[in-house]
Amino acid sequence: MRSICLAAAMSLLANMSLAAEVSSPPATQPAEKGQFVSLFDGKTLEGWKVIGCEAEVQEGAILIKAGNGVVRPDRVFVDYVLELDWKALKADNWDSGIYFRCGDPAGNYPWPRVYQVNLRKGMEGNVEELKDARSTGLTKAGEWNHFRLKVAGTTAELEINGKPAWKADGLKAPKGYISLQAEVPGGGQFLYRNIRIQELDEGR
Repeated sequence: MRSICLAAAMSLLANMSLAAEVSSPPATQPAEKGQFVSLFDGKTLEGWKVIGCEAEVQEGAILIKAGNGVVRPDRVFVDYVLELDWKALKADNWDSGIYFRCGDPAGNYPWPRVYQVNLRKGMEGNVEELKDARSTGLTKAGEWNHFRLKVAGTTAELEINGKPAWKADGLKAPKGYISLQAEVPGGGQFLYRNIRIQELDEGR
């Protein structure tokens, strides 16, 4: 009898574990605060929206392939730490950007109005709308670069390849999308990978 009860209990536990796995939320669903969650599974663009451009998955990265527009997760975010790797494929005069606390493009303009962490050659990491968000010499041309962007309340701060770049105040939008800019006709193709987010309670 004990053997039968033990087997039944183990079977029930296994079924519960399987059900938990099946019901686990997608990466773009809210995660528990303090935990990093992947926004991109490295295989598909599931959970992402492509607006006004072309994008595809190439060797575990999002390739911004053509057009002017944005590629973004489905969700709006408030306070968080965003980490990702990016690489410009154009040999010179590359240009793209990472928007945060932004809306979708409106009217005939293909990109959001604010806020953009610039990926233009010579301006990598700068945010035009924040006067203290400036740095130079921290990125590597033609290689993968790592950004760690913290957004909390009215402040934002950036690390580039593990080194502090800037900390600035003055954010006005309380929440918004995170969008990868496509500016392929003028700035060339870009790759993005290892995109993950840690949602915070700070600044609320």
